[in-house]
Amino acid sequence: MIASAMREPTFLVLTALAAEPQHGYAVIEDVRRLTGGRVTLRAGTLYAVLDRLRGDGLIEVEREEVVQSRLRRYYRLTALGERRLTEESERLLQQATVAGRRLRERRFRLGNAPA
Repeated sequence: MIASAMREPTFLVLTALAAEPQHGYAVIEDVRRLTGGRVTLRAGTLYAVLDRLRGDGLIEVEREEVVQSRLRRYYRLTALGERRLTEESERLLQQATVAGRRLRERRFRLGNAPA
Protein backbone atom coordinates (compact mmCIF):
# COMPACT_ATOMS: atom_id res chain seq x y z
CA MET A 1 0.00 0.00 0.00
CA ILE A 2 1.33 3.44 -0.98
CA ALA A 3 1.11 6.05 1.75
CA SER A 4 -0.59 9.35 0.99
CA ALA A 5 1.41 12.50 0.37
CA MET A 6 2.68 14.31 3.45
CA ARG A 7 1.74 17.82 4.38
CA GLU A 8 4.66 20.22 4.25
CA PRO A 9 4.98 20.72 8.05
CA THR A 10 5.16 16.95 8.53
CA PHE A 11 7.81 16.59 5.84
CA LEU A 12 9.85 19.45 7.27
CA VAL A 13 9.70 18.17 10.86
CA LEU A 14 10.80 14.69 9.75
CA THR A 15 13.57 16.27 7.66
CA ALA A 16 14.78 18.27 10.67
CA LEU A 17 14.81 15.15 12.85
CA ALA A 18 16.65 13.14 10.19
CA ALA A 19 19.82 15.06 11.07
CA GLU A 20 19.75 14.42 14.82
CA PRO A 21 17.39 14.27 17.80
CA GLN A 22 16.08 17.73 18.64
CA HIS A 23 13.75 19.47 21.09
CA GLY A 24 10.79 21.49 19.88
CA TYR A 25 12.37 24.93 19.67
CA ALA A 26 15.40 23.49 17.85
CA VAL A 27 13.03 21.90 15.31
CA ILE A 28 11.34 25.28 14.75
CA GLU A 29 14.72 26.92 14.14
CA ASP A 30 15.95 24.08 11.91
CA VAL A 31 12.82 24.24 9.75
CA ARG A 32 13.32 27.99 9.40
CA ARG A 33 16.91 27.37 8.24
CA LEU A 34 15.94 24.49 5.92
CA THR A 35 13.40 26.65 4.13
CA GLY A 36 15.47 29.81 4.00
CA GLY A 37 12.98 31.51 6.32
CA ARG A 38 9.98 30.69 4.10
CA VAL A 39 8.38 28.49 6.78
CA THR A 40 8.13 29.39 10.44
CA LEU A 41 6.29 26.76 12.44
CA ARG A 42 4.25 28.06 15.32
CA ALA A 43 4.55 26.15 18.58
CA GLY A 44 0.93 24.96 18.43
CA THR A 45 1.41 23.61 14.91
CA LEU A 46 4.71 21.97 15.82
CA TYR A 47 3.40 20.16 18.87
CA ALA A 48 0.31 18.96 17.02
CA VAL A 49 2.59 17.54 14.30
CA LEU A 50 4.91 15.97 16.90
CA ASP A 51 1.99 14.35 18.72
CA ARG A 52 0.60 12.95 15.47
CA LEU A 53 4.00 11.68 14.35
CA ARG A 54 4.50 9.96 17.71
CA GLY A 55 1.07 8.37 17.44
CA ASP A 56 1.92 7.13 13.95
CA GLY A 57 5.24 5.67 15.14
CA LEU A 58 7.34 7.93 12.91
CA ILE A 59 9.15 9.61 15.80
CA GLU A 60 9.73 8.86 19.45
CA VAL A 61 10.98 10.64 22.53
CA GLU A 62 14.70 10.02 22.87
CA ARG A 63 15.15 11.73 26.22
CA GLU A 64 13.83 14.43 28.50
CA GLU A 65 15.69 16.97 30.57
CA VAL A 66 14.76 19.89 32.79
CA VAL A 67 16.12 23.25 31.65
CA GLN A 68 15.31 26.35 33.70
CA SER A 69 12.54 24.45 35.51
CA ARG A 70 10.92 23.42 32.22
CA LEU A 71 10.79 19.98 30.67
CA ARG A 72 12.66 19.74 27.36
CA ARG A 73 11.74 16.68 25.31
CA TYR A 74 14.05 15.49 22.53
CA TYR A 75 12.50 13.64 19.59
CA ARG A 76 14.15 11.29 17.15
CA LEU A 77 13.18 9.65 13.90
CA THR A 78 12.22 5.96 14.09
CA ALA A 79 13.05 3.41 11.38
CA LEU A 80 9.46 3.75 10.14
CA GLY A 81 9.85 7.54 10.09
CA GLU A 82 13.04 7.24 8.08
CA ARG A 83 11.31 4.93 5.61
CA ARG A 84 8.33 7.30 5.18
CA LEU A 85 10.62 10.32 4.76
CA THR A 86 12.59 8.43 2.13
CA GLU A 87 9.41 7.48 0.27
CA GLU A 88 8.12 11.05 0.37
CA SER A 89 11.47 12.46 -0.77
CA GLU A 90 11.50 10.07 -3.71
CA ARG A 91 7.88 10.95 -4.58
CA LEU A 92 8.64 14.68 -4.52
CA LEU A 93 11.81 14.21 -6.59
CA GLN A 94 9.87 12.22 -9.19
CA GLN A 95 7.20 14.93 -9.39
CA ALA A 96 9.82 17.68 -9.66
CA THR A 97 11.56 15.74 -12.45
CA VAL A 98 8.31 15.44 -14.40
CA ALA A 99 7.57 19.15 -13.91
CA GLY A 100 11.07 20.11 -15.07
CA ARG A 101 10.82 17.91 -18.14
CA ARG A 102 7.43 19.39 -19.08
CA LEU A 103 8.72 22.93 -18.67
CA ARG A 104 11.72 22.17 -20.91
CA GLU A 105 9.39 20.64 -23.51
CA ARG A 106 7.12 23.67 -23.32
CA ARG A 107 10.02 26.08 -23.83
CA PHE A 108 11.23 24.01 -26.78
CA ARG A 109 7.75 23.99 -28.38
CA LEU A 110 7.46 27.74 -27.91
CA GLY A 111 10.89 28.31 -29.39
CA ASN A 112 12.32 29.52 -26.11
CA ALA A 113 14.88 26.81 -25.67
CA PRO A 114 17.68 27.95 -23.35
CA ALA A 115 20.95 28.81 -25.10
